[in-house]
Parts: sequence; C-alpha cells; structure tokens
Amino acid sequence: MKSTNQALLVLMLATFGSALIRFQCSQLVVERLDPLVNPGMLPSTHVHQIVGGNSFNATMDPKKDMPAEDFSNYWTAVLYFRAKNGTFKRVPQTSQISGATAGITVYYMQDALYDTAQKSKVTAFKPGFRMFIGDVNARSKAEVTKYRQLTYTCMENTGTREPETLNFPQKPCKAGIMVNQRFPTCWDGKNLDSPDHMAHMAYPESGTFESGGPCPASHPVRTAQVLFEVVWDTSKFNNKADWPADGSQPFVWSFGDATGYANHADYVFGWKGDALQKILDTACVVNCAGAKTQNTAAMNKCAQKAVVNENIDGWLTELPGGHEVQYGPAPRAVKYVA
Repeated sequence: MKSTNQALLVLMLATFGSALIRFQCSQLVVERLDPLVNPGMLPSTHVHQIVGGNSFNATMDPKKDMPAEDFSNYWTAVLYFRAKNGTFKRVPQTSQISGATAGITVYYMQDALYDTAQKSKVTAFKPGFRMFIGDVNARSKAEVTKYRQLTYTCMENTGTREPETLNFPQKPCKAGIMVNQRFPTCWDGKNLDSPDHMAHMAYPESGTFESGGPCPASHPVRTAQVLFEVVWDTSKFNNKADWPADGSQPFVWSFGDATGYANHADYVFGWKGDALQKILDTACVVNCAGAKTQNTAAMNKCAQKAVVNENIDGWLTELPGGHEVQYGPAPRAVKYVA
C-alpha cells in the first residue's frame, strides 16, 4: 500500500481564528466509483468526482485500505450541462486556490464559519469512520429540507456567498454555481458507520450547527462541522440560446436529477493518527501543530488513473450509466436522443 501522507491532498492549509481548518483538495479522479453506497460495484451507478487519498478504490475496506499514513476521501456527484439538442457536457470546476486542479474546498469547524473564536470542544472522527449526506432520490423541497443546509449559490463574482437555495439556480450565474454540503455534527459515540451511512450521525436538537443547539441524547458526541464547497464553472454555458427549448434550467446531476434537490456527498475519514484532534484543540493560524503542508504543484501531482473505461467527457448523447433526466416533484422523466 503506497503511503499518501506526503502526496495527496493538502494542504494549502489556511486557518482562521482558532483551528478553523480550510483547505483545497485537488481532484484525484472522476469516474463511476462509490465505495460507500455501491461498494464493490464496477462501475457504480453514476459519475463522481473524488479528492483525497490515492488508496481510493471500489471497496474501501477500512481494515485494508485506510493505513495510518492515509488521509480522508471526499466525493460528490458530477454536474452536467444539457443542451437544447439533448446532448450532455461535463461542467468543469474552478478552484479557490490559484493553480489548483479542480477539486473540493473542505472545512472542519468547531463553531459557525463566521465565529472566528472557534472556542467549542469537538471530537475528531475515528479510524474507519464514514458518513453520507443527502438523498439521491429527492425531487422536492420537502424531501431535501430534512437534511439541513445542502445548498446552491448563484455566484455573481468569486466572493458571492448568498443567497443560498435548495434547488438549482434558475438563471445564468456569471461566476458559476457554488454547491455546499454540510454534514451532521452529532455522533452516537459508538458506530463508525450504519447501514444507510447516516443513522450513526444526527443534527443538533434545535436549528443547525451554527445555532449551537445541543446534540440529542441518542447522539451525544459533538463532532466538527465538515463542509464541502464545490464551484462549478457554469459560466461557459450561460448562453440561454443553448438551453432547453422549454426554458428550464440546463444543469443536471450525473444521476439524472434536474431539480437540484438530490444534492449529496460522501466522506471517509483517514487522517493520520490523532492529527485532526490535535489541530482542532490548538489555536493556530496558517500553520497548525501536527499539520503537514505541501505546495500547489505537489498537490496537483496526486492523481489516480480511472479504473472504469468509459467516456464521461465530450458531448454525450446520454448521461454515463444511461440515466434519464428527472424533474420533480411530479414523476416526469425525459430521455433525450440527439
């Protein structure tokens, strides 16, 4: 097993206040693999973009594939543009760090993002821990609101952070679409996983993580807030003359959701030893004790060759895996044929 301690994600590490960790993870691979929801399936049901440790594979056995040197893996579905003629094109990403290759910006927070004090005590995840957030079958607002804070921001410029919506923006976004995925922050303290990859985690009894509400008795251990930020460069597809003839917004997730309500994400913990806990317990800015950093060029070198041999780029006549475009909440599906 190749050690990825020095050659995977990190970390142009930028921290704010006391151990609010924010770092850019460059893209490891884009393919149809999902060891959390579809373990062992080659290919998995839909295309994902993955960042993190290069031990990523179709099974991710925590006893075999997560050595102490490794780091976490983070992944989301991929966004596609659907043109008026029914063809699809993968939407590229932009990075919040100059020179970084696509990927995800990841936060670990003790308190709300805007609370620079970050004084709360939180517990780091344990080896073998994994979790999932969202519902790939959600097609209505009612179905997605139970997950709290899976959102989209139509960016006017690179600094735009609001307003946030639960569905895809319905207008062209000058600087792209930012997708936010905030994971639950209360752990049952026992299980590293659960059959649905969610039951071992819960939200605070009241409000969201930012509200500071207490964890429920069933899930008493307060963990860090894990937040993914992904910026999709939709600016290349802002000509409404190329949008579907019925005027509907043109973006669709790789599994066919055209509403945006099925926003979801996966997380597999893999920090070295107690490095994450030490960082979360330490007041630090930029350089945190126990955190090793690397420059952008080194970060970009960490890539993995796809094991699924299929065309996911170019102009496609259908989404990889043959998924139909689905609208909601009414049960309506359209399978385009160019």
